Amino acid sequence: MSPARDFEGYGRNPPDPRWPGGAKVALNFVINHEEGGEESVPDGDPRTENALTEGATAPVKGRDLGAESMFQYGSRVGFWRLHRLFTERNLPCTVFAVARSLERTPQAVAAIRDAGWDVCGHGWKWEMHIGMEEAVERQRIADATALITRVMGAPPLGWYTRYAPSENTRRLLAEAGYLYDSDAYDDELPYWADLDGTPRLVLPYNLAHNDIRFQRAALTAGEEFFQYIKGALELMQAEPGGRMLSVGLHNRIIGYPGRAAGLAKLLDWVKTQPQIWVCRREDIARHWIEKHHP
Repeated sequence: MSPARDFEGYGRNPPDPRWPGGAKVALNFVINHEEGGEESVPDGDPRTENALTEGATAPVKGRDLGAESMFQYGSRVGFWRLHRLFTERNLPCTVFAVARSLERTPQAVAAIRDAGWDVCGHGWKWEMHIGMEEAVERQRIADATALITRVMGAPPLGWYTRYAPSENTRRLLAEAGYLYDSDAYDDELPYWADLDGTPRLVLPYNLAHNDIRFQRAALTAGEEFFQYIKGALELMQAEPGGRMLSVGLHNRIIGYPGRAAGLAKLLDWVKTQPQIWVCRREDIARHWIEKHHP
């Protein structure tokens, strides 16, 4: 059964999230670790994935070595720049991890584990689940969960599908034991969705406060990224109640130095803001279960 659409949500009176320390905003930085999980001819796929790269200069049929190398920049260089930015400032983040990407980057796996970051399932490979047969999707989720558990040493608690999920995804994730999913863009607070009569925790994500804005020519410089996210956080702190903000990052997008400079500036500014709780997605989920269980 297709999920019902709710156009009002919390409406006029959203709950006080009661974030730790009286914070006004729960800020979750998300690093999308996808390199090595994309479609590629060497992996038996019919084409090379080029989405969210710096853009091909011409259409390529079959294998595209240029696009492949742009993905490899993300895991070879971009990830380590982002890792340094966060660990040098002792700030936590979440990794949306494609299982095959983790398997192919054991040094990154060790670094993620050592930093204490949480990992969310982001697919067995970097693929959409929309239109996938239910049995195939169930197996994909099982394979991704098993692989992430093996390489990380613990199962992922959350999941985010490469846009877009299927109508079965949320139910299949619940059956697989996931604590929550982030396959929604409809709120600025966690909420409990109805899943066949059972409350299901959803931690919404967003694509607006996300470095994909660089790819879509909405942002061109790191300073613009800094001002854009800073403005969002200033407004959220000034509003009544409290909010949650997810900031999406990609190794192969904001990992470039001209862009990462803006992220570094943002992280330094965030550390001066006592009303911003920088946290992992797991922390938000556990907080909501403890303070706002239905």
